[in-house]
Amino acid sequence: MRWLFLDLNSYFASVEQELRPELRGHPIAVAPVMADTTCAIAASYEAKAFGVRTGTQIGEAKRMCPGLILVEARHELYVDYHNRIIEAVERCVPVAAVMSIDEMASSLIGREQPLLAAMDLARRIKASIRQHAGSTLRCSIGLAPNRYLAKIASDMDKPDGLVALTPDLLPSALSQLTLRDLPGVGARMEKRLHESGIATMPQLLALDREQINRVWGGIGGEKLWYWLRGEDFHDAELEHQKSISQSHVLPPDLRTDEGCYAVAHKLLHKAAMRLRTARLWATHISLTIKYATSKAEARGQHSSGIHQTAWSQGLTVIECQDNQTLIEALGKLWAARPRDEKHRKPFFIGVWLGNLVPDHLHTLSLFSNLEIESRRTRLTSTMDAMNHKYGTATLFPASMLLARAAAPTRIAFTSIPDLF
Repeated sequence: MRWLFLDLNSYFASVEQELRPELRGHPIAVAPVMADTTCAIAASYEAKAFGVRTGTQIGEAKRMCPGLILVEARHELYVDYHNRIIEAVERCVPVAAVMSIDEMASSLIGREQPLLAAMDLARRIKASIRQHAGSTLRCSIGLAPNRYLAKIASDMDKPDGLVALTPDLLPSALSQLTLRDLPGVGARMEKRLHESGIATMPQLLALDREQINRVWGGIGGEKLWYWLRGEDFHDAELEHQKSISQSHVLPPDLRTDEGCYAVAHKLLHKAAMRLRTARLWATHISLTIKYATSKAEARGQHSSGIHQTAWSQGLTVIECQDNQTLIEALGKLWAARPRDEKHRKPFFIGVWLGNLVPDHLHTLSLFSNLEIESRRTRLTSTMDAMNHKYGTATLFPASMLLARAAAPTRIAFTSIPDLF
């Protein structure tokens, strides 16, 4: 075994049950706000027994589970427990990678790799979490020759499971899965596979490297081919994060052009901090605005039930990571937004930074002023240092003053959990 993957079970809900003993054994759903129109961001296993899942609308969840207890998310506590759990794991083995707030992986070396030793290590990690982080916290652990298979193994037995995928078990174990059980296979990829005549795991496993590349549409197919056979496929240039996004449903008092623009600036401020923390450079920025409209004019319906029409536009920029350059680009996108009657009531705003370049591949522009870039870098570094220490609203552009209390930090499962 070369990798150990740890997946915390119903993490946000489990932390709430750890802190509030009266919630233990009861179906609970954690929501960003106490409203039936929002969605669950976590559900306890007692709630999952009724079909409540992450993403289930709260109103629907209450109908599915009449005894459901709704709990408002307390993100600062989940970050605190995340850090405690990492410390507990590292009493047993170093954490090599944190994939999300509830997932982490460790690379096994030397005497840790034999199956019995790896199984014993996994049990010690579980005990360390119960002893040093929370007595009721549980995790599922997967062991495998590579990190991808270890992630799959961690999903095979929940809650509190321990599964080892040894090379001799791979063909039979993987054949029992569905395509959607594979990390990276969502609805669109599943449809693409179906259109290529691939409906089962045995059919996928029967493809050779060239066939899976054609079906997958790129290098991802070849990587998957190696991973499913227990091999590793490392390409440092492909492993960095490809995009960073921030979005927010506007509170009623900010559903104006001024409020929307201010929140957009705050979202960009947070996205830019994440960009610099990850040592990445953006080459593209997109702005998305969703407007409330009548049912007759709507082009869709938001998960909150609001009938909407959406507008989005992107802009290519020189490789950058400083606030000022990104704000200038945001201003150009904002100026291009529609102004007709159907686009008068913004209720959702999103900022996306894409086509990211890692620091070691960043190249200076031939057309930029190096002194200006240096000053902007020093300014953003100072702002980041203050904001990391005292909170994201310590130093910020004046343009987001109106939205200072809006768009509070939420923990996406794929975000850097200790960033804010």
